[in-house]
Amino acid sequence: MTELTGGCLCGAVRYRLGAEPFDAGWCHCRTCQLNSGSPAMAFASVAVGDWQLDQGADALGTIPSSSSGHRAFCTRCGTPLYMKVDHQPGTVDFSIATLDDPDAVRPEFHIFYASRIGWAAAGDDLPRHDQFRRK
Repeated sequence: MTELTGGCLCGAVRYRLGAEPFDAGWCHCRTCQLNSGSPAMAFASVAVGDWQLDQGADALGTIPSSSSGHRAFCTRCGTPLYMKVDHQPGTVDFSIATLDDPDAVRPEFHIFYASRIGWAAAGDDLPRHDQFRRK
């Protein structure tokens, strides 16, 4: 695996991935829409220990985003960085767009497609799931 690195808009937060990401997809849930300010958010997962903070611990903030999870962001520029949920305690879902090379990880599905914004239909042929994806 080529080492993947990323960070926030202002450069205060920098991270690297210690393993190949998996479960890359688009999420159309309302929480992701509000968190990203866009119709959907592209994310991928790694094991908790494989999202490694290299710089910016003092700029990393978290906020509860639901009754079962929280999201991390840069407190200086607002870039959404990752999400952790209680029902998957061993993984971190990070924003693919925050990678230095976002082309390195390609989404493979859509989740919560039933919550999509009407004018933002996906323009691809990836599988669509109304809610969570069944593996």
